[in-house]
Amino acid sequence: MFKAKDIMSTPPISISGEQTLKEAIELLAEKQISGFPVVDEQNKVIGIISDTDIIRYSQKLSIVTHTNLSGWVSPYIDVDDLASMRKGYDLFGKTKVKEIMTKKVFSVHEDADAPDVAKLMNRRNINRIPVVNSEGILVGIVTRADMVQCMAKF
Repeated sequence: MFKAKDIMSTPPISISGEQTLKEAIELLAEKQISGFPVVDEQNKVIGIISDTDIIRYSQKLSIVTHTNLSGWVSPYIDVDDLASMRKGYDLFGKTKVKEIMTKKVFSVHEDADAPDVAKLMNRRNINRIPVVNSEGILVGIVTRADMVQCMAKF
């Protein structure tokens, strides 16, 4: 039976809670991913940051007023909204990741059985699960894509 350590993506991409939202956005874009764990100084998971968290935060502050959770921006945006968006993006450079990250994180031990990881993802409707070792240190991440790859091996 496959274990989390057999299907996880490594090395895990992560960010510090002290880094800025702007840095998180740049990392999401650079790596072409939708989210990753937030870690402390000991590389222990303290949260998850995703594109959904960022879009919700943007909408809450009316930074990106013409979007939905899919991330699509309306073509009918006007110039005043663009100025508001610019101010909002400047705010991203001052906002710490720990301020908007999802704090309730479900993680699994590297020896967890893959079907149990899949059940957790399904039951909690989550897209990524950090994988930790016995010391609680982040060692990988299992995404839905990793689960599909695992299923393809059967």
